[in-house]
Amino acid sequence: MKLVITGGTGFIGSALCARLLELGHSLILFTRAPAPAAASADKKWLTWKPGSSGSWEQAIEGVDGVINLAGEPIARRWTEKQKEKIASSRIDTTRALVTTIAKAKEKPKFLINASAVGYYGPRGNETFTEEAGPGSDFLSRVCSAWENEAKRAEDYGARVITLRTGIVLGKGGGALARMLLPFKLFVGGPLGSGAQWMSWIQLEDVIGLILFLLEHPDARGAINVTAPNSVTMNEFCKSLGDVLNRPSWAPVPTFALRLLLGEMADMLLTGQRVLPAQAQKLGYTFKYPTLREALEALSL
Repeated sequence: MKLVITGGTGFIGSALCARLLELGHSLILFTRAPAPAAASADKKWLTWKPGSSGSWEQAIEGVDGVINLAGEPIARRWTEKQKEKIASSRIDTTRALVTTIAKAKEKPKFLINASAVGYYGPRGNETFTEEAGPGSDFLSRVCSAWENEAKRAEDYGARVITLRTGIVLGKGGGALARMLLPFKLFVGGPLGSGAQWMSWIQLEDVIGLILFLLEHPDARGAINVTAPNSVTMNEFCKSLGDVLNRPSWAPVPTFALRLLLGEMADMLLTGQRVLPAQAQKLGYTFKYPTLREALEALSL
């Protein structure tokens, strides 16, 4: 396939691009930064800015599909300016892509668009499948608006999938990279009460599921990109400590997280229990369905 990808330098995007190239796909990667020098016959970089004209608009013409993973990182203190960046980098970018799809004479067959389990909002011990509605907090509103922009591509004949991704576990990036150091220094432990749910997925299953969705034309709509066995924060930290042969005994108090991170702390202190109902219904088989095997496979 010939694919346009945004967010191709991120934690998930870089791993996905590497796998797609291994499988013989041709990639056009959009970047807001100056385009990297590294390119090949099957990997082309284009600098783009939503709302302006340029060669990236022609790049969408005739491609098989678009995978949009772009978005400002959320793991930092949420000032009002930062919240604007978080929202606009997702919503405005998706709007620009869909507008370009609408203009194309030979339109992409599909748009796979990032989203997050934050769509469901903090609702305690409830269990969510894709049929659940959105929450009402900041991240819920962002994810809902983000997905709505992506869905507009259906008006132009594209099959649209929105990936409601949980906490991605992989080496060298993501949430796990931030959690490893305290454990390795023997001061690891849960955040807040530890009772909050964590909907996680191993990076290899994120890539595996996206590749699966590429090949299944009946797949559309929201897909929860989470492993089938969510855990509480306490359970997660106990498993991580066991795999590292370190204790999990030093919880981070709620007040300290709120003092350090402000509103962003709510995301870490609440969480969601999300099940991958649609992925399982479509027949995807998880390589790492349980947390312990997912962590052990990373050779931390």
